[in-house]
Amino acid sequence: MTDLSPDEALPLDPRRRRLLQVAGAGLALVGMAPVAFAAGEATTVAATRAGRVRGAREQGLHVFRGIRYGADTSTTRFQAPRAPHAWNGVATALAFGGSAPQRGNDGPGSEDCLFLNVWTPALRDGGKRPVLFYIHGGGYDTGSGSNPLYDGTRLCQRGDVVVVTVNHRLNAFGYLHLGQVAGSGLGASGNAGQLDLVLALQWVRDNIAGFGGDPANVTVFGQSGGGAKIATLMAMPAARGLFHRAWTMSGQQVTAAGPRAATQRAQLFIATLGLDPAAPDAIARLRALPAAQLLEATMVRDFSRVEDTRLYFGPVMDGEVVPRHPFWPDAPAQSMAIPMVIGNTRDETRAFLGNDAKNFALAWDELPARLERQQFVDIRSDLVVEEYRRLYPQYTPSEVFFAATTAGRSWRGAVEELEARARQPAGAAPTWAYQLDWGSPLDEGKFRAFHTLDIPLVFDNVRQPGSRTGDGADAQALADRMSDALLALARHGDPNHAGLARWEPYTMARRQTLLFDVPATLADDPRGGERRFWQQAPFVQRGTM
Repeated sequence: MTDLSPDEALPLDPRRRRLLQVAGAGLALVGMAPVAFAAGEATTVAATRAGRVRGAREQGLHVFRGIRYGADTSTTRFQAPRAPHAWNGVATALAFGGSAPQRGNDGPGSEDCLFLNVWTPALRDGGKRPVLFYIHGGGYDTGSGSNPLYDGTRLCQRGDVVVVTVNHRLNAFGYLHLGQVAGSGLGASGNAGQLDLVLALQWVRDNIAGFGGDPANVTVFGQSGGGAKIATLMAMPAARGLFHRAWTMSGQQVTAAGPRAATQRAQLFIATLGLDPAAPDAIARLRALPAAQLLEATMVRDFSRVEDTRLYFGPVMDGEVVPRHPFWPDAPAQSMAIPMVIGNTRDETRAFLGNDAKNFALAWDELPARLERQQFVDIRSDLVVEEYRRLYPQYTPSEVFFAATTAGRSWRGAVEELEARARQPAGAAPTWAYQLDWGSPLDEGKFRAFHTLDIPLVFDNVRQPGSRTGDGADAQALADRMSDALLALARHGDPNHAGLARWEPYTMARRQTLLFDVPATLADDPRGGERRFWQQAPFVQRGTM
């Protein structure tokens, strides 16, 4: 599936566009002038190992935006991240730090991007609150931890927890595998963005107690690319012991890019920049190019993708940082004790394929060709149509199109991970599956339960700029149930709570899945016919080859 940040998935809400403009202006002023606060607001100071930071008091919380957890990467491009230099005095953490270099709404960004944000009810009180560490979506290409939908205020107030969001290197800056190119010696470059996340989790381990959190109780959660990054962390030795529960939403990483394929992409990227990958000075020249020039080269067409022109970037099974595929041939043993939730939305692809009005008015005779371009699985598209018409005789051609692309592009990865976890030996931590069935009432309901819709529900942020849930009673009721489930997982290692019918762990015998709707219900093997149909072809994560 194409991974999109919330503001890329559907047309940008005008309120969100204005907020981004204001935030961008604020970033330019950080450190240049005093920050004014409204009456009754105040600043707050916390200590980290590198130095003290000044945040804001907002709605009874201590909020720190733009805490540096790593050094500027501009002088160490493609290398593993480094801890920040200690500073004297009090550093300002009143505005979000720069996003990673990228195209799109969060761009162009900066190579000085290793910043995180903290929302907490109290400082230095020995509270040992659960820590919720969110990793943003946008695939491995775009996004940042400053999206309004990721605001941690309501989770903190609702569950007495500490919320952390994070920026890290993306696209070529975080996932360009140079270990086998021109003898560069940059063996970790293909996973530099993952190592940034490890460094941020180490920051939490070393500092979060001063922010009222418990470093021994960290829950990582993330949507789309964020979920895929979590799946990868679960197989990375460097991340062992840094988090203790996991919740992923529409984001899987069953297999990583192979080193040969990643090297071929690196060679294509370098050649696109007008350099000879085999030249002795190729890497030195690559590291000296302006960031904007590298971003432009990321748009070269990938040799294995069909839905867009961007070169694929993602984690690489390099034998060291990522020594194995994250969830193949089995679930990683190092994460066997981590309770996990794996979820998806019922109508994922309506988020981006729904932007083409033609996809809502398809005829049966044009459907196979349209599916052929979008299903990503090598099964005859006419047979796909035939099977979906058998399973769902009431579906229109457009409904078949969105259902089949959703199942073939995203949901299959979730099934693969759920099955791998369910096959673990007795005594392994349980895994819970969910599917968001409730659909957005906006746009006359045509986007239904689209990719990214669960973000404001899990954060209890249905009224934030950018939310497309609407602010009706059903949206808030579902946000109550989903955010409470996340908080229950963080606090107890089990997402069940009084507001839900019993949510049973996923097993191979029954494939129990909670269908989040109003009300939520538990179902055994929902969409079982679709699951069996797609299993006739092997699952290969895009970018693997």
